[in-house]
Amino acid sequence: MRLGIAHHLGWAVAVTADDDHEVVDRRRIELVEPGLPVAPIHHEGGAHPMHRTGPELDDASLEAIVARVRESAVRTAAAALDQLSAELPGPMASISLRAWAEDFPTGIAVLRQVPHEARADSVMYRQVLAELAEERGWWVHRFDAKDVEAEAAAVLGDRAKEVLHGPKARLGAPWTKDHRQALAATVLAAIEAP
Repeated sequence: MRLGIAHHLGWAVAVTADDDHEVVDRRRIELVEPGLPVAPIHHEGGAHPMHRTGPELDDASLEAIVARVRESAVRTAAAALDQLSAELPGPMASISLRAWAEDFPTGIAVLRQVPHEARADSVMYRQVLAELAEERGWWVHRFDAKDVEAEAAAVLGDRAKEVLHGPKARLGAPWTKDHRQALAATVLAAIEAP
């Protein structure tokens, strides 16, 4: 089984497919517990006052909030991945996540500055998911969201429309761009796996 993730701030679309690219499971998973900011860097400590939900925070205060959100993300995403794995008919081989720069900054003082503050929270969720997948022995595949569907369609050839768009007819709504991207990423993971 291969898992494709199309994540958002605090939640994600998760699509699991088998080796023949058939959708085995699709669901929304939560990535953070209720009551916590889903975008702590961008909304609590970012460079733009209009995005803040409260007073300006110093680096130490923001770092404490980010640590709480990250700890919550680890707990919440771990529970979601474990539940998903337990409900599948076979073992998970990989997880596909939107790519991020290996050298993405880690210090709060840098993360809260443009252009990093707009990406920092998203990268945090992907890093948490990657770490959890590695702990479970799953290969972590990274994909480019802009090109993933076209690349998967090229691999699938004549089957592309059936594989990527067919689940909407078979499974019903929802079947959105997020679902297609997540499924397309599993197609690429199947051919790029080590």
